[in-house]
Amino acid sequence: MTWKLSTSLIAATLIAGAAEFNLDNFVRHTLVQNPRIKVEKVTQIAEQPLEGRPDWKAYMFTMDLAIGKEKRQIPEMVFVNTKDQVAAMSLIDLKNGRDLRNEIKPTLPVSYYDKKHLVAGHADAPHKIVVFTDPQCPFCLGYMPDLLKDVKAHPDTFALYYYHMPLERLHPVSKVLTRAMEYLQSQGKSDEAMKFYQLKINPRETNEKKILAKVKEQLGIDLKPEEINKAEYKKAVEEDVKKATSMMVRGTPTVYFDGKYDAGRSAYKKYIK
Repeated sequence: MTWKLSTSLIAATLIAGAAEFNLDNFVRHTLVQNPRIKVEKVTQIAEQPLEGRPDWKAYMFTMDLAIGKEKRQIPEMVFVNTKDQVAAMSLIDLKNGRDLRNEIKPTLPVSYYDKKHLVAGHADAPHKIVVFTDPQCPFCLGYMPDLLKDVKAHPDTFALYYYHMPLERLHPVSKVLTRAMEYLQSQGKSDEAMKFYQLKINPRETNEKKILAKVKEQLGIDLKPEEINKAEYKKAVEEDVKKATSMMVRGTPTVYFDGKYDAGRSAYKKYIK
């Protein structure tokens, strides 16, 4: 099974004689060139002019793709210069060597400030932090404990909203862990759910009984398979992943601060006094 797309740098005539770039046509006829992959839907998320580059725009979108019975929604971005009628999947800033696709994200809708996702701080705090993360991502394991500590120390300044983004292909254990965390959060036990960032476990572990035994042994949290395997918790994690995809989240931890993508993941720190 392969999902390989033509996502290398593209420079081609796209809109000859047309006034507007046709995203759907571009995805179906230029970007996805593997005949085994069916493009079921293309959804534009945002269209954003590039600052200082008046002829360029970034189009952010999701693709619903299928190979046989396997389906997947993939976030993607394309840079388009309608003046020169060219497009590129990557755009490198030669001044600093950075790829702009790693620095551009849509503006976060206020609907993401959902109280059921609030894990620390006060909902009416002036500054909002939204994090998409995996409890076994090495970078998340180093980042989340400090973030939680800072927000809990300044609850009147920050509200921290948490969204599950399990990277199951890299850390299969996260499939069970995120359901367990979602169960705890639904019981009003967000503090216990966040303790999972202290868990030391083989990220490739898939045996549910062994995973829950490690949780009990290390964290003192006794969970039963029948508690965490209810459809509502699986669905809740899936909904979190969909919301992450809509925000063009490709890796973890991805952080938004006051509605804007925070590439450095530390914008909140200047408000700590």
